[in-house]
Amino acid sequence: MGVVSLSIPEALLQKTDQYIKKQGFANRSEIIRQALRAYLSETQKLGELQGHITATITIVYQRGTQTRRITEVQHSYTNVVLTFLHTHVDEGYCIEVIVAKGDAKTVNDFITALKTNKQISEVKVTVL
Repeated sequence: MGVVSLSIPEALLQKTDQYIKKQGFANRSEIIRQALRAYLSETQKLGELQGHITATITIVYQRGTQTRRITEVQHSYTNVVLTFLHTHVDEGYCIEVIVAKGDAKTVNDFITALKTNKQISEVKVTVL
């Protein structure tokens, strides 16, 4: 088995350790393996979609983040972004829910651009 070293923000590491205890994972490696399997499965399914699709995309990022790069990504995909809702939550985070509709490949490219943006801490996708 290969060994990978990761840098994880302290707050995320603390949440991970709490979840390990709560859910009964054997260790950090096991929970990371589980998360990677889920991510790869989701990404593969998104990549297999064809035709015209509609999706909701929820993104989470810290309040105070310079959102210029996030906005640039959304503006680059105005051909599929129908609308979005932005709100602030108590824990110092912003949540945006984006409704996208269009060619599956273009919507998937948009989702990938969001997922690879380092300012965004979470991206969740629901395909309708």
